[in-house]
Amino acid sequence: MTDIDTRWDAPAAHGPTTSNLADILERVLDKGIVIAGDIKIDLLDIELLTIRLRLFVASVETARKAGIDWWETDPALSSTAARDELRDENRRLRERVEALESAEDDGAPAARPKDTAGAGART
Repeated sequence: MTDIDTRWDAPAAHGPTTSNLADILERVLDKGIVIAGDIKIDLLDIELLTIRLRLFVASVETARKAGIDWWETDPALSSTAARDELRDENRRLRERVEALESAEDDGAPAARPKDTAGAGART
């Protein structure tokens, strides 16, 4: 009896090529991707909690093109922004001290200058 080879070799697929994780990540960061979702908790038709989640994954360059640069002005994320915030606070405090000293020099009771920056500092 003759053995018949019943194995079938499939031809190579001509579909899209598979990408490794680095290629996929490069594409996502180059174009950006937005993931959005809402979580809502109701009890007897009374809204107790709503959480809105928005996630934008992109490279810094792509985010800047989209007009997003909050990490540059957030003092918790940027040392430059933290220095700027400290510089502004120092400037406001110096202005308050000068106003108090000039009021004392004029012989008038020291009036408390308004806090125009909204820092809400109390003495």
